[in-house]
Amino acid sequence: MVISPKNSVLLGLADLLNKNKSEILLKNELDMDSFSDMDESMKDRLKVDEKKVDGMIRSLREVAEQDDPEGKILYDFTREDGLRVVNRSVPFGTILIIYESRPDVTIEAAATAFKAGNRILLKGGKESFHTNTYLTELWQQSLSENGFDTDFVEYLNLSHNETQKLIKENTHNVDIIIPRGGENLINFVTEYSSVPVIVSGRGNNFMYVDDNCDAETAARLIINGKKRISVCNALDKVLVNENLPELAEKISDFVSQLQSKGIEVWGDKKAVSVCNRIREINDEAILFEEFMAPKIYFSLVSDMIEAVNLINRYSGGHSAVIVTRDQSKADAFMQKVDCAAVYHNASTRFTDGGQFGVGAEIAISTQKLHFRGPLGTQELVTNKWFVYGNGHTRE
Repeated sequence: MVISPKNSVLLGLADLLNKNKSEILLKNELDMDSFSDMDESMKDRLKVDEKKVDGMIRSLREVAEQDDPEGKILYDFTREDGLRVVNRSVPFGTILIIYESRPDVTIEAAATAFKAGNRILLKGGKESFHTNTYLTELWQQSLSENGFDTDFVEYLNLSHNETQKLIKENTHNVDIIIPRGGENLINFVTEYSSVPVIVSGRGNNFMYVDDNCDAETAARLIINGKKRISVCNALDKVLVNENLPELAEKISDFVSQLQSKGIEVWGDKKAVSVCNRIREINDEAILFEEFMAPKIYFSLVSDMIEAVNLINRYSGGHSAVIVTRDQSKADAFMQKVDCAAVYHNASTRFTDGGQFGVGAEIAISTQKLHFRGPLGTQELVTNKWFVYGNGHTRE
């Protein structure tokens, strides 16, 4: 079987990661030691262990197995006069990824963009400098060994001011910027960028626990939603129908299980009224907040419509869950909630390119154009019209 040049790069990089696993871990230790005062969420995103390297290797091989999205014929029409009009998929061009921590982005996000034929500029945070630059060296080694220019994947070691200038003035001639980080980063890029931006937005994901549900299922999904606190698909808010049978007992059980995992449980006045082990917080701002911390917030609602309205007002538009036995309610909830991924009786933690079967992702888009949810190789192209004539002129 003939392996395409792009796939040779990806598979070659997977082999280099495997051969240089110990060096990758040493570079990451340098980063971890340099920023030892980080909070637990940041440490979780920055830390690279053998399991995470294996995940990068697996992602590269999965992307290599996928269809190449570049050059696909989307439309083919020949007029009566013989003029042929063809619409084909083409790469965006140069994609700039700005990200914080998460060294795996250097491999996985760049791989999805590269497979689609794009050039990738990487701008990571100072906290992951040693890991990111070494991973980029491995990228460039594989590119060179397989006949590609090494500037297909480039790491930008820029100061804060230089990065801001890049965003405002497009000093590196990029075609698209993808910011992956906190709200301050995303807001700055969307406000000042002179080129299109794909927003990989905040999580702040919600669950609605219906009065007609299996409480054990709800508890299992809540706990799983907080299994990792540093990821954008983590669960932050739980809205419980106040008509749930044995309400106080069930919420008390939810709280006990969360607290046994070291999760701090907050809630509004109504939630506290049925479980005094919930810490009362009545500030509306908390509903907008993505925690990225061992915290979760409970609130009571009168029905599904109230839950939907709260989710559409306060969530990040990322993921939302309904836990119910009623299929018609689930269908209505999933249609009405304005999020990139909606779930019936399943954890928000599945919102991930690999879990959805699209392989590595460059981002999870929370905007509606040009695509929504996990962005894999197939979404990182645009289109171009190719028109073939023989001296054709229009009357």
